[in-house]
Amino acid sequence: MSIELYNARKGIHIRQLQPDDAKSLLELRLQSREANQQYEPQYPKDFFTLASQLDLIYRRRQEAAEDRAYLFGIFITENQELIGTLSLSHIVRGVGQFAEIGYSMSHLQQGKGYMTVAVELVLEYAFRSLGLHRIQAGIIPHNIASRRVVEKCGFQAEGIARQLVKINGQWEDHQIYAILASDLEEKSSSISYEAPVSLSDPKSN
Repeated sequence: MSIELYNARKGIHIRQLQPDDAKSLLELRLQSREANQQYEPQYPKDFFTLASQLDLIYRRRQEAAEDRAYLFGIFITENQELIGTLSLSHIVRGVGQFAEIGYSMSHLQQGKGYMTVAVELVLEYAFRSLGLHRIQAGIIPHNIASRRVVEKCGFQAEGIARQLVKINGQWEDHQIYAILASDLEEKSSSISYEAPVSLSDPKSN
């Protein structure tokens, strides 16, 4: 069952991406392809196709059903515009109970505080609904904007992982950040949970 999480103050919400979102996801990828390339892997050319994005959404939804990973879209609530994505991946259960977080925002919407709020929403879901204990992120040290997001959300820097991921064709060191469920215990939540309806479906209005 899907869930939608809102921040009314900022005017955004997040939800799991659905097959109907494939076209918007492709447009988002193409819109910020050049601007974000310095922080992303070198994808094959067929990645930037509708078929590839649709396949990605189906695979991520299957992974969510198996509690292995979750892919969320970030939407402006007023007009339902998809402006970014968030993922919880490499989920470890048992004695670990942790996952990795990743995120990407349209370069046209950066600097407005949307990503910080979206990450806060995902953290609430990860800790309160999924029961995870720890969320970690690996960020290229010179990606200052991305580092500010996790720092504002309460992540703590833990060290450098050398040549962790090949980004834009080069093996890059990553600063490891992490946050624990206990770090959020004293924070108040302004999140409202809604029934799993498609907000773009006029039948739901």
